[in-house]
Amino acid sequence: MFNRNNNAEEPFIIAEVGQNHQGNLDTAREFIRIFALEGADAVKFQTRDNRYLFSDDAYKAPYHSENAFAETYGAHREKLELRQEWLPILKKDCIKYGVKFMSTPFDEPSLELLQQIDVDILKVASFDLGNLPFIHRIASLGKPVVMSIGGGKIDQIRSSVEVLLNHHDEVAILHCVSEYPCEYSRLGLDNIEVLIKEFPRCTIGSSDHFNGTLSGPVAYLKGARVFEKHVTLNRAWKGTDHSFALEPEGFRKFVRDIKRVRHMMPPKPEDELGNEQVFKKLGKSLVAYEEIRAGEKLTLSNLSGRIFNAQYIPVRDSNQVIGRTVKRNIEKGEPIHYADIQG
Repeated sequence: MFNRNNNAEEPFIIAEVGQNHQGNLDTAREFIRIFALEGADAVKFQTRDNRYLFSDDAYKAPYHSENAFAETYGAHREKLELRQEWLPILKKDCIKYGVKFMSTPFDEPSLELLQQIDVDILKVASFDLGNLPFIHRIASLGKPVVMSIGGGKIDQIRSSVEVLLNHHDEVAILHCVSEYPCEYSRLGLDNIEVLIKEFPRCTIGSSDHFNGTLSGPVAYLKGARVFEKHVTLNRAWKGTDHSFALEPEGFRKFVRDIKRVRHMMPPKPEDELGNEQVFKKLGKSLVAYEEIRAGEKLTLSNLSGRIFNAQYIPVRDSNQVIGRTVKRNIEKGEPIHYADIQG
């Protein structure tokens, strides 16, 4: 699914919905339809069993954030979750619109649920980097795995990758900075090159929380081939992730610009240089700056350039004729022809 060789050119781009669907099935389905249309290869959600994931104290803790959907943290999270019976519907929508259905399991019950609906791609969140027992359970399902490494130290990354590769090599490692949002000066995209050298069996990519699109093309130039970007339908919606997510038009440009990068690199064929339409229309031809007599040499002093309806000797080829002798008298302002030159 991923390009295991980072020299491969085709990018794989993930639209990360997370919980920006606000716990609404119709909204979640709209995310799939719209971001498939805007160029996503996969649409990613998050799956949690909050009663399992959080201790009783953490679940019942008061939550007073301006982005709170309930008075306690557990109730807040429940408001934002996808119901279990919705997941097969979302999987069918992904098939319908030609994208992969992807989700991050945050706990074992959620992983089992995703296995039951035959999720296409599993995500290891930065929060679970180094959680080797859980990573082992994820990788043992044999599904392609994407793992973010935000906040991770190299030994934690190495041990996690080793566990993944013990099961299969359909693995993508995403450089990530766990700041929400992440300022452009904190993106640290040079680390992509480090990861490519360190993990040659994996595809290396980028997951960023930068609120613009430039990070994608730059990451591609650094060697990233898998890209994860948070998306929203409205950046003004209530919630922690909307403000730095891309709306549909921004995501379209993100995809477009990443895919354009590789086509910007090859130089123009040499036989096309100078034959551009603008030079045919406005290119100067060599003319006599002053009268030149037969037997005289063409010099820097007696040549100039003018625009004609037809092109004669292009001025950019003056290096080919300066110092050569003319065979006839050439009047001031008259174009020089190759036939006028000896040799």
